[in-house]
Amino acid sequence: MIAASTGNHGQSVAFAARLFGVPARVCVPEGANPVKMASMRALGAELIVRGADFDEAREHCETLAAEHGYRYIHSGNEPLLIAGVGTGTLELLEDQPRTDVILVPIGGGSGAAGACVVAKATSPGIEVIGVQSEAAPAAYEAWRTGEPVAATTATAAEGLATRVSFELPQRIMRDLLDDFVLVSEDEIRRAIVLMLEHTRNLAEHAGAAPLAAALALRDRLRGRRVALVLSGGNTSPEQLADVLARRR
Repeated sequence: MIAASTGNHGQSVAFAARLFGVPARVCVPEGANPVKMASMRALGAELIVRGADFDEAREHCETLAAEHGYRYIHSGNEPLLIAGVGTGTLELLEDQPRTDVILVPIGGGSGAAGACVVAKATSPGIEVIGVQSEAAPAAYEAWRTGEPVAATTATAAEGLATRVSFELPQRIMRDLLDDFVLVSEDEIRRAIVLMLEHTRNLAEHAGAAPLAAALALRDRLRGRRVALVLSGGNTSPEQLADVLARRR
């Protein structure tokens, strides 16, 4: 099997490949998070470094899949992947059935799509809000306009840094996502520090984005039971040092 990833999707693919005894190849961009790369290698994946960003790595991945007949596991346009990540929301609601709002980070949108499907099937009144960095707003703009969008990816949150929108998650989110908000890079960095100080959880930039959004929406959310999806804690020492150095 083969996939393209900045790290988190690649770790899940590598884990599944090891579980079922099949080889995994993951295309990653140059300068990818070293913590995530080490984790993928430890899980047995072969890493193929190509491209300046995720989308260039993805394009190379798709070329290799076509040339060699590999099973390509797209990070968004894959129904089984969306069903799989949706189980996280199912577990959340089994543990906290009175949840009113779920805030979920969006890069390609598979996590948010899965959250929407499960939340609306479980309790249609649950509000699901997507979060993306304003420095990488492709998914947000596609959801807002209803049209495929390409945008910049000038964000430190590699998990949110998709240059183009993905068709399947967008189709689900247009039907089921209640709202979609953008947060700034400074807001994300502040959320990482707050999460670390007050919950002792180390969140990577994408994982901290829901807390950044909750703080920005505090008046709207006051008095409601809010769940934040911390989608990863794979922060490198260099990233954490940068966040703490910029602390205000």
